[in-house]
Amino acid sequence: MLFLAVLGPGFITANVDNDSGGILTYSQAGAQYGYALLWTMLPITLALIVVQEMCARMGVVTGKGLSDLIREEFGLRVTVVMMVQKDEAVKSSWSQVDVQLQRRADLIPNLVETVKGFTKEESTVFGDIANARAGLLNARDPKAKIAANGTLDSAFGRLLALTENYPQLRSNEQFLRLQDEISGTENRIGVARRRYNDTLRDYNTFVRQFPNSIWAGILGFHVNDAYFEASPTSRTAPAVKF
Repeated sequence: MLFLAVLGPGFITANVDNDSGGILTYSQAGAQYGYALLWTMLPITLALIVVQEMCARMGVVTGKGLSDLIREEFGLRVTVVMMVQKDEAVKSSWSQVDVQLQRRADLIPNLVETVKGFTKEESTVFGDIANARAGLLNARDPKAKIAANGTLDSAFGRLLALTENYPQLRSNEQFLRLQDEISGTENRIGVARRRYNDTLRDYNTFVRQFPNSIWAGILGFHVNDAYFEASPTSRTAPAVKF
């Protein structure tokens, strides 16, 4: 191949000598071009030989060629990017749940104070709500907040059941307004909770899949089991019958 690169241009630029009966003569200018081309192609050819040899050696160990290795490298980068994106999506979805939980926690004390104005002997229920609310506000991670929210749901359900015994309370304007705000917040919690669970399930499925599970373990993307499971008392938004 390299010899053709040297000699070829010489014959290509050859001419026919009519005086010599059509004998093909060699062009020296073409030969010089061929030598220049040789020195240009030689480093490229040597580099290709080295790459081919490396691929052959790697193929002996991995059974894969250069194109396979490039695809794997690209695939790994895509996998890592997707893990980061899905992990951030989980965090974003949880933040929406957290905002609504905080809003409800802020509304509950006002509702409790309104109820206290009509009945002060139910101190156990009020104490349970205060403790459950404090547990929710002091929780530092989703799993702990989900557990604390379940406790608050139970205590809050008992408070709403208590109001059934006080017709005057159920017709109080402030109570009606607060109850309506809390019910709306409960609905938003339900929507955000479902979105969070779906996002978390998508993330867990991705990091469990092979070979994603290998890279996830190395890079610190672990399965997250902090699903938001509604307690029996909170499967529907709290409501007061009027």
